Amino acid sequence: MRYFAEIAYLGSNYHGWQVQPNAKTVQGDLDFVLSKLLRTEINTIGSGRTDTGVHCAQQYAQFDIDEDLNGKNFLHRANSFLNNDIAIKSLWEVKKDAHARFDAVKRSYRYDIVLEKSPFKQGLIWQYFRQPDFDKLQEAAKVLLEFEDFTAFSKMHADVNTHICDIMSSSWTKEGNNLSFHITANRFLRGMIRIIVGNMMEVGMGRMSIDYMRETLALKDRKRAAKYLAPGQGLFLSEVIYPEDTFIREIYD
Repeated sequence: MRYFAEIAYLGSNYHGWQVQPNAKTVQGDLDFVLSKLLRTEINTIGSGRTDTGVHCAQQYAQFDIDEDLNGKNFLHRANSFLNNDIAIKSLWEVKKDAHARFDAVKRSYRYDIVLEKSPFKQGLIWQYFRQPDFDKLQEAAKVLLEFEDFTAFSKMHADVNTHICDIMSSSWTKEGNNLSFHITANRFLRGMIRIIVGNMMEVGMGRMSIDYMRETLALKDRKRAAKYLAPGQGLFLSEVIYPEDTFIREIYD
């Protein structure tokens, strides 16, 4: 049987989602706990790969096991063993050929910025002590909708076959001294949103023109864009959407 575990995590103490040698990762901790509980080696596949320090409100982790977990108190036991930075929110039986990464049709991220010192949001937000022009930020967000190739806004040596992304929405919201950037697309490239936010903040501060940002995207010039990289702690993977027929039933304790 194939399962999707819906998880959330605080990324501050992790070197991102994906398992890597000699580093603490969300996937590594999750695989360890699932393997212990299910008494077999579990290697999950995530719906996305977040970078070091990036947080997640909704991620799906796929795993297979020949056991019906309904009524087995699985969620309670798993959450008891996982440290407080990771939570399994729900568990679903899915179609046998469902794929957590490749079947997702939409992914949404949010990037949070506060324009003042905020002791209660350390590690959860980018504290930026200058006032950007909000109208310019909004204009820069709209520029992204003009493009499909985001080579300029990706890190070097990314293991991908294409830099084409279908951005469906891109906008900023403001409430008091709190700014949030919201973006939804079918897929994202490594480091893409942090580079996007860094470049938009340059526009908002008047240090970069809209035309320069548009030209950078058209030229696919990583060197011009990648030096403006927003820190990881303000970024959240907020939602992952699949076709409705992906899910068969929710598993209960």
